[in-house]
Amino acid sequence: MSRTTTALVAPELNGKFELREVYLDALQADEVLVEIQASGLCHTDLSCAVGILPCRPNAVLGHEGGGVVVQTGSAVSHVQPGDKVLLSFTHCETCAACTSGHPAYCHTFNDRNFGGARPDGSSAMLTKPGGEPIYSTFFGQSSFARHSLVHRSSVVRVPAETDLALYAPLGCGMQTGAGAVLNSLNVKEGSTVAVFGVGSVGMAAVMAAAKIRKARIVIAVDLQQSRLDLAKELGATHGVLGNAKDVVQQIRDICQSNGCDYAVDATGVPFVIKTMIDSLGTLGRASTVGAPGPGNNVAVDIMDHLTYGKEYVGCCEGDSLPKEFVPYLIEQHQKGNFPLDRFIKYYDFKDYEKAIEDSKAGSAIKAVLKW
Repeated sequence: MSRTTTALVAPELNGKFELREVYLDALQADEVLVEIQASGLCHTDLSCAVGILPCRPNAVLGHEGGGVVVQTGSAVSHVQPGDKVLLSFTHCETCAACTSGHPAYCHTFNDRNFGGARPDGSSAMLTKPGGEPIYSTFFGQSSFARHSLVHRSSVVRVPAETDLALYAPLGCGMQTGAGAVLNSLNVKEGSTVAVFGVGSVGMAAVMAAAKIRKARIVIAVDLQQSRLDLAKELGATHGVLGNAKDVVQQIRDICQSNGCDYAVDATGVPFVIKTMIDSLGTLGRASTVGAPGPGNNVAVDIMDHLTYGKEYVGCCEGDSLPKEFVPYLIEQHQKGNFPLDRFIKYYDFKDYEKAIEDSKAGSAIKAVLKW
């Protein structure tokens, strides 16, 4: 096949994209050539495109891909041409975190996922044969392209009947929200949970808490009433407007306690995180999954944290092992426990500007681009 393909490129870090022809480098031994059929549009992509998160101009982003294997490198054995695959983050496969089942905490996670190049420094995409390197291999995949060279660690084989466009968002956002509840916090049945920010990641946390872990109380906190209403349809027992002056007290009143057992922040906004921590009850545990970019800080009342035994933990990619967790979430959707189809909106790749606009406006909770 031709090594020229079409990709959605961010020429500058100003939030703008263009569809351009790019050239694929030769397939390396640990890579898979994938024909991309769909890719979720994630807040991380938009943050990179404006330089909030690490990126460089002339970038091909996209990290929630789904497609079909075209060719495999000599060191790839778990997929073959014709297989349907979903794509997730990349990891080294050899460090202590990777070998202990926690690849989201790979010791070289940032370099591999945000570095814009392969581990050896070469570029998987070029402007033309022998041309300038393109910032690519984003999360091991750069799935905003019709074809992409994907690192084997990013590739999850799925059954032939899998709806790739529907399940593409499992590669990052959905597994992050669900994993925060199921893995990082390990929410218990019958407990109380508050989720701050119910975009797609927060909705995943709501569904995981309510339908999979069967929490007794699940409180959605958001600025938009429409999102609170949807969250309640998807399992939340209560909704609280995030701009209310008494958010913490409302949560305490709902839980009939000095706070909730668990909380998830999907905003990355320091003020919201402070409110989330304050809303925890005795021995409460909270986690942030929203990525605000480097240099953001939140103040913690040390005495309150100490005397109530609160915990605030980080959560990257839901602490998931994609090859196991992605199929698990597909199974949960098929059982009716993870109805992500309720808030996915599809767009043709050529309509990417509309998808971005709707995502920023909130009219699309989860946009998925399809070729």
